[in-house]
Amino acid sequence: MADTLTARAAADPRRRARRRQRRLAVLFVLPALLLLGALVVYPVVFSFVRSLFDASGDRFVGAGNYKAIVQDPATLKAIRNSAIWVVVAPTLLTGLGLVLAVLTEKVRWATAFKLVLFLPMAVSFLAAGIIFRLAYEQNPDRGVLNAVAVGIHDTFQDTAAYPTARPRAGHGLTGGAGGPYSTEKPVRPGEPVSLGFVGVAPDAIPAGAAAATAPPASAPGEDVIAGVVYLDFAPGGAGTPGTVDPGEKGLPGMTVEAVRDGKVAATATAGADGSFRFTGLAAGEYTVRLPAANFAAPYQGVNWLGPALVTPAIIGAYLWVWTGFAMVLIGAGLASIPRDALEAARMDGATEGQIFRKITVPLLAPVLTVVFVTLVINVMKVFDLVYIIAPGPVQEEANVLATRMWLVSFGGGNDQGLGSALSIVLLLLVVPAMIFNIRRFRRSAA
Repeated sequence: MADTLTARAAADPRRRARRRQRRLAVLFVLPALLLLGALVVYPVVFSFVRSLFDASGDRFVGAGNYKAIVQDPATLKAIRNSAIWVVVAPTLLTGLGLVLAVLTEKVRWATAFKLVLFLPMAVSFLAAGIIFRLAYEQNPDRGVLNAVAVGIHDTFQDTAAYPTARPRAGHGLTGGAGGPYSTEKPVRPGEPVSLGFVGVAPDAIPAGAAAATAPPASAPGEDVIAGVVYLDFAPGGAGTPGTVDPGEKGLPGMTVEAVRDGKVAATATAGADGSFRFTGLAAGEYTVRLPAANFAAPYQGVNWLGPALVTPAIIGAYLWVWTGFAMVLIGAGLASIPRDALEAARMDGATEGQIFRKITVPLLAPVLTVVFVTLVINVMKVFDLVYIIAPGPVQEEANVLATRMWLVSFGGGNDQGLGSALSIVLLLLVVPAMIFNIRRFRRSAA
């Protein structure tokens, strides 16, 4: 009995000490719990309750907002785009990160290379969105990507000579805007042809253009049609429309065709003074035609922010920002791979490709999984890039769940019931990936 009392007396101070430690732990954890409750738990609970009411918040609709999600075409499009993001962006980023991490091990200036690739992580999504919105501009004078595309295109393909030119009305040429333009009356060999155009700015005339001269009439029976293509506008506005006047310039480089029975019988190119000649023509009537290629609008590049390409374009901007992150994490995992396994494979005659596929990738599988799942969580919440890069007319084509939720709630929809339902759906989609990642971290730490 005495031993029991002694044991209880010795245990009481230990119990009191443990209780004091628990109270002290609760005291230290309490601010964090209050903050967590105020910033996480309360908003989640409030959003769920709000999702059960209509847009005004006065009428209980139950699951009505969740039914509206699967019935609204714009919301379904946002869900489709989110699915594209989840599949494409993490896959590409993980693959790029893996390839770059392996390659940087073989680069002399690996640290500098990694620094350059990681620098975009220091740029906010707002700044990155503005950068790529400018880079994707349709106007090649402003958009760097289209400036490159136009430069490459114009290197291999000639541009139209005079995209703004049009014939002077009522002076021998017919045709719709942009060509082709043809002579109203048929022309026979030996008859001169004057083709006057207007609408060409002085700075658009080639530097080598010479003064135009009226074509001479050919000798009777000669198999030649001679003509001139010129700017029918003399300096100061002087001169007679439809007539080659002093001071009027030729339009060199213009392609001209002689057409008979719907077929091109001869083709010529206007010289520096705008003159051209068709020779070897058979007797008969011809139509002189200027093909539409002379007046085609210049190539303006790719419509990156059009409905068809806006989502891939935004994903491209996202890759620019996050590739460095994936590369650094995978590179850290790569550094932990035992080198003796790689060296043993090389000693056995394995190629670098075989080592990469059968040793490096399997050993990096846990790291690759963590990187992939982390990126999945991140792309589910992407908002800034989509909202900033996508122009207003195609915003709906680029929307993801996060942007759709904001637009429905605050961006003009004013339906916070539906917006709250979307936020709950987004939370339910993100939570499984978060739980998976946390379990992976716990298993790796055990």
